[in-house]
Amino acid sequence: MVIPSSSFWAGKRVLLTGHTGFKGSWASLWLRKLGADVFGLALEPDTQPALWNLLGRPFLDGSLGDIRNSAVVNALFDARQPEIVIHMAAQALVHPSYADPVTTFSTNIMGLIHVLEAARRTPSVRAFVNVTSDKCYENREQIWAYREDEPMGGSDPYSASKGCAELVTASYRRSFFNLPQGPRLASGRAGNVIGGGDWSEDRLVADCVRAFQTGSLVLLRNPLATRPWQFVLEPISGYLALAQALYERGSEVAEGWNFAPPDEDAWTVGRVVERLIDAWGSGASWAPDKDMRAKEAMLLRVDATKARLRLGWRPRLPLTEALGWTVDWHKAVAAGEPALDVTIRQIECFEKLLPA
Repeated sequence: MVIPSSSFWAGKRVLLTGHTGFKGSWASLWLRKLGADVFGLALEPDTQPALWNLLGRPFLDGSLGDIRNSAVVNALFDARQPEIVIHMAAQALVHPSYADPVTTFSTNIMGLIHVLEAARRTPSVRAFVNVTSDKCYENREQIWAYREDEPMGGSDPYSASKGCAELVTASYRRSFFNLPQGPRLASGRAGNVIGGGDWSEDRLVADCVRAFQTGSLVLLRNPLATRPWQFVLEPISGYLALAQALYERGSEVAEGWNFAPPDEDAWTVGRVVERLIDAWGSGASWAPDKDMRAKEAMLLRVDATKARLRLGWRPRLPLTEALGWTVDWHKAVAAGEPALDVTIRQIECFEKLLPA
């Protein structure tokens, strides 16, 4: 099993785009803890509060800039000469993609292309991991989990943009990232990620925490919708394992990869909220949301067998515990404990877990 460790990451020059986001903040802190020379490119956080700000910002040399600006992207690659690129920057939410599809497509497709163009022209780059989403698949509401060779698609603008991003990644891999001594390119597809410090609008756990903290009722659009929930460090550990494999094994692993929880952790929205209510305690409750919203898929699961067999990646934290960790994080920070201390403690606890 590949476990992220300083024996590989110490001293590696890593460019992490989207480092100010929820997942990016966790990833950048973990990379710094592993000893990587990690630097970022992202916009300012778009939530208040924001995990990146609560962590204090000083642990990563981050540049603020828009990946839709190719000059900004090229200048950072020229200045820092990364060895490993982990591309997380994206418009990452379904409902905002309906409100502003142009930004969603321009960021998730043309932004990706700008980063790929810069990477293929930078001799130092050895490995490139493009982080997409399990929503990249053409969702047919099928009862079995999607595997990596199934068709890309997506009805809403966000899902369609991630399907397109996968097609762009495959095109660049075959066209430009295929030279004998050149860099290698792969994509990582993960499901619904939970953890402390996510305040994004229209994310289930974030909406629940906001409601619980104010004593408000949680309104659920689709309590019967099923998703593959996982703790934030699960897919990040997959991206790091994939980056290391690309660096060490090259074209053998230059493909698309699912990082997903076991089938038993594909829960309905209602079941997740009930578990959160149990963990939070008094004052937490929910009710159906009667407002009409844009259509969402009801059933989605992805199969991570390939990652388990060929990368040695395994999920470590069962969903019940992941939800408990998320509640513990928010309660500790609300009680006055520094977010940086709580986040590092959970990273250290996660590193000690045995795989499922």
